Amino acid sequence: MPRSSNSLLALPPQPAESLKQLGLRLRARRLAQNMTLEQAAERLLCSPTTYRGLESGRPTVSLGLLVHALWLFGTLQGMDALCPLDIGMIRGKRARGARQGISDDERDF
Repeated sequence: MPRSSNSLLALPPQPAESLKQLGLRLRARRLAQNMTLEQAAERLLCSPTTYRGLESGRPTVSLGLLVHALWLFGTLQGMDALCPLDIGMIRGKRARGARQGISDDERDF
């Protein structure tokens, strides 16, 4: 039985279409390397059904499997362009203050 969650049900059409297009590109890469679906699944250590889900753009397929497939087909370097990191967005400090430890008043038990 397929998994379902509110986030998957609420997936807007544009991201869903992007997943389908990514799946089609993975399929094209696999076919260009003369690899069967079963061979790709075996190399990725997943079932053919799971790999078929990746190629069909199913949003429940794991992110780890996607990255593994990108590596297998030699396109992992494109991950940096997927979501570039703006160095200006990184904060030097933690969002929450660091714990100072237990005060002397708290040690009185």
